Amino acid sequence: MNQFLLFTPGPVNVAMNVRLAISKDDICHREPDFDDLLESVENKLLALFGIEDRAHYRAVVITGSGTAANEAILSSVVGDKKVLILSNGEFGERLHKISSIHNKNTVLLDFPWGKSLDLDVVEAYLKSHRIDVVAMVHHETCSGMLNPLEAIGALAKSSGALFVVDCVSSAGAEIIDMEACNIAFCSSSSSKAIGAHAGLSFVIGKAHEFEKLKHNPVKTTYLNLATFYAFLIERSQTPNTPAVPLFYGLEQALANILNEGVANRFARIRERAGLLRQGMLKLGLRFLIDQKDMCSVLTTVVLPPNVDVDDLRRKLRESSIIVYEGKGCFKNKVFQVGNIGELSNGDIRLFLGALGEILKESVPVDKANILSIRKPEAVGLPGRGAAAALAAAGI
Repeated sequence: MNQFLLFTPGPVNVAMNVRLAISKDDICHREPDFDDLLESVENKLLALFGIEDRAHYRAVVITGSGTAANEAILSSVVGDKKVLILSNGEFGERLHKISSIHNKNTVLLDFPWGKSLDLDVVEAYLKSHRIDVVAMVHHETCSGMLNPLEAIGALAKSSGALFVVDCVSSAGAEIIDMEACNIAFCSSSSSKAIGAHAGLSFVIGKAHEFEKLKHNPVKTTYLNLATFYAFLIERSQTPNTPAVPLFYGLEQALANILNEGVANRFARIRERAGLLRQGMLKLGLRFLIDQKDMCSVLTTVVLPPNVDVDDLRRKLRESSIIVYEGKGCFKNKVFQVGNIGELSNGDIRLFLGALGEILKESVPVDKANILSIRKPEAVGLPGRGAAAALAAAGI
């Protein structure tokens, strides 16, 4: 049994067979045993993305977090070309930081956190500037916003730019059609919606784009994608010593998804998100963004004016429940609740019950003055009417 229920966007509670998989017999990464393991992982990753033909797309696996995969892309793909980063949150800003280290020709189109990317602004910029690579985050975890892959991919294609995407927290939960969305390379991680242990990431890309990388200048040793690709196709191995037990865990987690059926897994995650969101709305809580803009893995909740986020998280932890706090401009204004990993509907009901009790404890003694406590407007968020405020306080 797990000590804590991880209602986070990752790491997550893993299935028992994934936990057992990392305890398999030791093997050498330069022997056929690992060759077979890596091939199995690659085939399953491509199947997760609905890719049937390895002649057109390949997947390399990196021992490192999702940020490692993003740095591998941005340090290997761009060369001396001009890259445009689209950002509306923390992880878009991280892409910009990584790219700026490796590429002097990095430009940022920065949109407000928690707001949709303005397609008209992006289109106008691409029409008036020469851009070789467009990079963005699919699921901006700081807000829960799901950014539009197909629309941005079409704009990149019309401008002749390569399109690369951070899918770290969306892969395994959202449909990512690389061909339809014109994605040349995308990154993701083992420890989020895929449901394996933290420590591995991967890059899926078009085979012919991988082939081009050998002509680019080498800007990093460990994370050079051209090297990873060469070892993959020539030896079915990784260039450096991999975390072999984690590969076994990832293989099992992918097998779990494929055995359930990818569409069924995605539907189950959406169902859990719906159950969670419906329950929190019944508690009188509000969400940072509209549900139609949310990814299916995470809900960002506006902190009620009479609730301290540290106190909320501490009390939930006492019930063995872990949630995220807000970051950056959302710090002390929101909390975040994930619904991926091995969480059951019963676990969600347990969470909602614990959360409801905490919110009841936070009701001010003087109910008549409930609206005089710190108002949502004071933290830069839309206010609520009296009826909604009273409902949120359980009155």
